[in-house]
Amino acid sequence: MEDKYIKHFSEILKNAKPINGADAVLKAPNIQGDVRVQYQDQPDLERIARQFGVFQEWKDGVPRTAYKGVVVFRHPPPRQVLLVGPNSFKLLGIKGV
Repeated sequence: MEDKYIKHFSEILKNAKPINGADAVLKAPNIQGDVRVQYQDQPDLERIARQFGVFQEWKDGVPRTAYKGVVVFRHPPPRQVLLVGPNSFKLLGIKGV
């Protein structure tokens, strides 16, 4: 069952349009569909999450709501924003992204 979910989740992540920069929150509404923003570490994720008005809680060095280092939320619905950790692509077996 988890294999099917990983495949499904990986497709969503691969198809999300990457956005970069300190102004990701301003760019996201101008893009059709889901978007992904890469973060490097805990302070970086917290900075990006604050821009989107999302509170991020940590447990044992991992974002509490993350799956394989990816935090997903809707901004504005139905668009998904995926905050992607430094090892997330590797953990999900995604290459060439």
